[in-house]
Amino acid sequence: MKPKRILVTGGARSGKSRFAESLVEGQEAPLVYLATAQAFDAEMRERIRLHRERRDTRWTTLEAPLDLAQALGAQGRPEGFILVDCVTLWLSNMMLAERYGETASAALIDAFRDSLGTVVLVTNEVGQGIVPENALARRFRDEAGILNQRLAEVADEVHAVMAGLPLRLKG
Repeated sequence: MKPKRILVTGGARSGKSRFAESLVEGQEAPLVYLATAQAFDAEMRERIRLHRERRDTRWTTLEAPLDLAQALGAQGRPEGFILVDCVTLWLSNMMLAERYGETASAALIDAFRDSLGTVVLVTNEVGQGIVPENALARRFRDEAGILNQRLAEVADEVHAVMAGLPLRLKG
């Protein structure tokens, strides 16, 4: 399989993570899962637990809540597969840590584009709902939309998932 850059987007609980995992199922090459979630509460700990239970022992899971571009660059192997879940959690982590800006987004885009193996990025589509009432939420929505567009530009494939059903948008 030729290395690819794949972006999977969709709303919360749309089935995008499960679909992203299905894109690399059956591969014997090294499988790396770069997790960006931080378990600040019981609900998030449960989400993380459910994601972990779905993956078998072929997966190596690495936590990258802030330094995602560096982790992506360090894990790339020509024969390997990297799944990043998810870009929007990384974005919120970076914004809350006051570390997000053009340099951070450019580094992630470069790491995605230049990775040696196949990379599947999971991201949320957050711009199809109502306009958020506070400035931070509006900035997050805008930054996520811009980042998703830029990632889609360099991706070989882009899929949108709604109600568990994938729709190929590119590639």
